[in-house]
Amino acid sequence: MAAEPARFGGRNDVELAIVLDCADLDRATTFWCGVLGYLPEASSSTRYRSLKPTDGNGVELLLQRVPDPKTTKNRLHLDLRVPDLQAELTRVTALGARLVTPDPVEEDGWRWHILTDPDDNEFCILQGPS
Repeated sequence: MAAEPARFGGRNDVELAIVLDCADLDRATTFWCGVLGYLPEASSSTRYRSLKPTDGNGVELLLQRVPDPKTTKNRLHLDLRVPDLQAELTRVTALGARLVTPDPVEEDGWRWHILTDPDDNEFCILQGPS
């Protein structure tokens, strides 16, 4: 029996999935599975790829192949909150992320960097207050 996905938003009839546009499904799958520790679901689709946590319990990341390149800043982005900012920065740049902020941004005790994935979608890696 498959694990039921986590429900978010207080309603048991709604599942949250985040859809991310990309140009190359295989490249985006490799990158985001490496970053998040997710696994891709088997699919014959050439347009969509579903990535989920290994136990199936959590937010789905649905990759959507689109023909047009990204042209402006994302209005929605992922934040990865981690215990060691520098270690995670080193890990995700080795996977192909591009660093946008050479120095960390600092606000209200939080420190973070802005990065982009191989399709130039922005995301942040954050370390919370001690």
